[in-house]
Amino acid sequence: MKSDQLIVALAQIAPIWLNRDATISKIIDYIHQAKEQNVELIAFGEALLPGYPFWIGLTDGARFNASDQKVIHAHYLDQAVQIEAGDLDLICLAAKQNHMAIYLGIVERAENRGGHSLYCSMVYIDNTGNINSVHRKLMPTYEERLTWSAGDGHGLQVHKLAAFTVGGLNCWENWMPLPRAALYGLGEDLHVAIWPGSDRNTHDITRFMAKEGRSYVMSVSGLMRPSDFPKETPSIESVLAGCEDDFLANGGSCLCGPDGEWIIEPQCDHEGLYISVIDHENVRQERQNFGPAGHYSRPDVTKLVVDRRRQTTVEFIDK
Repeated sequence: MKSDQLIVALAQIAPIWLNRDATISKIIDYIHQAKEQNVELIAFGEALLPGYPFWIGLTDGARFNASDQKVIHAHYLDQAVQIEAGDLDLICLAAKQNHMAIYLGIVERAENRGGHSLYCSMVYIDNTGNINSVHRKLMPTYEERLTWSAGDGHGLQVHKLAAFTVGGLNCWENWMPLPRAALYGLGEDLHVAIWPGSDRNTHDITRFMAKEGRSYVMSVSGLMRPSDFPKETPSIESVLAGCEDDFLANGGSCLCGPDGEWIIEPQCDHEGLYISVIDHENVRQERQNFGPAGHYSRPDVTKLVVDRRRQTTVEFIDK
């Protein structure tokens, strides 16, 4: 394979919903499957570990001080990911053993924000098993704000991987022009957009971002069916009663080239591992006529300022 090429995989799977350990086992299984096809970068959907908060829209989650909402939120906290406690160690080990980089959507229980608030985070693990960045979603969307907190700019990072510079955003962050511009300014030419799962989201924005950035764009979605809710889930009867469709999230994972043309069209309604070889030469060809942060920019007229400090409510000065 040419040095300019990279084998990427879109892992469109459902979680073992709100079961962190079982979902980790499923993620690792897909990493091993990807290794059998020599994959070098694999990505998983938004909040896959331990799962997207579907119950909010299904159980009238905006009711203030409701006891059932408190119970399921506490369960969500219990199953969320504490990176400092080593909850991602097995996935990091799988990345190292398989020499594979990973983008993974998690629900993060952040130690540096009191330990009881949740963030929708996108984690990049390099192919040596090290966590290189944790991007907390800047603005949770609509009902997500009832369970997820607003993030910060600390994770607006890119990473070198073979010939590529890879970065990513969570879900509707991909519609926000300034975070996209921040990644373009860092040299991003492979963008990973992760979603809970819906082709109505991925179909248009994936091609748009590829054309705007003249970059490869991987949109990687989760999947969720009523049958994927474990029977032991708190308020399971109410959750299932609110399900009117066969899919709460139908996937829509896809891949576009830097010319905006489909390499993998949106894949819906089933789990799968979708694999392709991408070639950096195509990026360089498309940048001939448009470079959003380079020769087609005017920093003397417009310029973006990004605060990448990790937000904290307390700063201790001991000496």
